[in-house]
Amino acid sequence: MLSRIADSLYWLQRYMERADGMLRLLKTSYILSFDKVQTSGITWQPALEIFTALSPNEINELKENDFASLRYLLTNTSNQNSLRCIITKARENARGVQDQITKEVWEQVNHLYHLINHKSATDKIGSSEAIIFIDTLIASTDQLCGIADSTMPRGKGWNYMNLGKYTERCLLTVEFVYNFHRKIDFDLKNEQDILFWRSLLLALSGYELHLKNYSNHHHNLNVTKQVLFDHYFPRSLYYALERANKYLNDIIASNPVEGTNELKRSFGRLGSQVKFADLTTIQETGLKNYLIQVKKELNEFGSLLGQTYFSYA
Repeated sequence: MLSRIADSLYWLQRYMERADGMLRLLKTSYILSFDKVQTSGITWQPALEIFTALSPNEINELKENDFASLRYLLTNTSNQNSLRCIITKARENARGVQDQITKEVWEQVNHLYHLINHKSATDKIGSSEAIIFIDTLIASTDQLCGIADSTMPRGKGWNYMNLGKYTERCLLTVEFVYNFHRKIDFDLKNEQDILFWRSLLLALSGYELHLKNYSNHHHNLNVTKQVLFDHYFPRSLYYALERANKYLNDIIASNPVEGTNELKRSFGRLGSQVKFADLTTIQETGLKNYLIQVKKELNEFGSLLGQTYFSYA
């Protein structure tokens, strides 16, 4: 497979996973902004910090304004990480590899592109239909996952797509965890109730699972354990890394080029930090530093992957 093709398949799914993560966070922020009972101080600040390059002062001016925040995050092309820009980049990658993806996958990516670029999109964001529009977009990203899973052949292209998907999911989970734990200064002993953590769990689609599988006490530790180290939660850091490792090994096995040993070592170091992590030790050494280090190694792995397989300089 040409490096250009592999690169496009990898970034197609990275962009689509980023879009999905953004939409889930926006839906959570939108719904909970109307909940006067919850105590976690929901504003648009987390989404603006994660998905824009705005300064702290600009975020402060925008974070209480529902329409302005949604417009900047969803349709404003001056924000290179807006949903419109992300979907456009995904479509450009998909268009360049139409012979490597199924017709159904291309049509769904194209459908999403036209949804977010429709002339009525901005009007819907500023009206009572905003949540319906966000739900429609989330349903479309969910459909893309199902369509890809049921139509894509399990070859090299599938491996690159899923490595991109789970690499992006790792980064998003770390970003979300960092942002929400910052509210308690990364101090897990500063005990909060479940209402405080509801926004993080909903943004990662893990609230219902938490209520069913974790006890109704020690919420700080239980939530952190779930989103970082739960073996069965599909958006936990541990789970996403395990899936990424599977597809990385498949790529290396089918195409063992120069530099793959260093690539495996890089990912192995990262994986061991998560696979053998102890939450008690992390508390003592500092959760903030742990998350920063994991994010740093994820980005270094991404750069090394590009150099090894995509011919990045």
